[in-house]
Amino acid sequence: MVWAVTGYDALQQLLADPRVGKGVEHWSLYREGRLPEGWPLLTFVTVPGMTTSDGADHRRLRALSAQALTPRRIAELAPAVERRVAELLDGLAAAEDPVAGVDLRSRFAYPLPMHVIGRLLGLTPEQQDRLHELSDVVVSSSAAPGAGAAAARDIGALLAGVAAAKRAAPADDLTSALIAAREDQDRLTEPELIGILLQLVVAGHETTLNLICNAVHALLTHPEQLRLVRDGAVPWSAVVEETLRWNSPVGQFPMRYALEDIDLGGGVVIRKGDGMLASYAAAGRDPEHWADPDRFDLTRSPVRHLSLGHGPHFCIGSALARLEAETALRELFARFPGLRPAEGADPRPIPSFVSNGISSLHVRLG
Repeated sequence: MVWAVTGYDALQQLLADPRVGKGVEHWSLYREGRLPEGWPLLTFVTVPGMTTSDGADHRRLRALSAQALTPRRIAELAPAVERRVAELLDGLAAAEDPVAGVDLRSRFAYPLPMHVIGRLLGLTPEQQDRLHELSDVVVSSSAAPGAGAAAARDIGALLAGVAAAKRAAPADDLTSALIAAREDQDRLTEPELIGILLQLVVAGHETTLNLICNAVHALLTHPEQLRLVRDGAVPWSAVVEETLRWNSPVGQFPMRYALEDIDLGGGVVIRKGDGMLASYAAAGRDPEHWADPDRFDLTRSPVRHLSLGHGPHFCIGSALARLEAETALRELFARFPGLRPAEGADPRPIPSFVSNGISSLHVRLG
């Protein structure tokens, strides 16, 4: 049995409930070998790392990662983020087609977070592009059976090569810091290191890419809200937080498991061994929690959404995602105040169970 947890209150409770685990060994369908061959989400539930560990093991991995992903390191990235945003904006006008406009997704929203996470991990531009191609397959819900697992193996092989190079020649990057990090004289094992790097690559650019695209699309289709932020009535941070609630960059994230029977009331009992999907997008529109939840409203306060998680597995890169998105949005609309959707633009959803974004975002710069 797998439950989709769509209500805000229930999801908030379960994300922090000690009776809920992340280790796939707790899932009866997996333990009993009942998952279909080539199941596309298998990588999400089996990759070693913070998102698939519990208790002391999770605290150890998070502590080791936190030593490398420090507030100081993120703060030092702010000037580099601003420079990269300016470079990308410089290139947008040259790339604009007189009819079709320019695709902000491929020309702006993707290269920014990929460059930042690549810079953090010490990746070459070629490695960054290859990892993006592979991560698109990993999060896809329309790939051929087994394609996601094969892509995950290719990512693992690529990152193993990166790790080997950093061991031989350490540099001032997150990969080298993770290799050197210790917690009570303990280091990351090789599978743990590769698993954490994989999670950082996928989460570090796919979610921010979706966040930027979803925010731009929301502002362009809600001009009265765009006026509020342009006039200074609300800050750009409000755009980021309301977008996270209104159109979460992660639709549903697999998987959590009941360690014992959990009675949610109302006759709903999640049995020991059942799986749970965290339905972040649905929780952000829960009418039992939000007033007029389908309205994109930058004056909504406070916006205590769950899109970056809650409890012990709260997103470790949340500060970086907010920094990138806020900088990107502020500078984009400052540079191109006449920004508008291109004629005939059709921002279709990405065919993904996990990633909640649009496949393209064609605009005219004005």
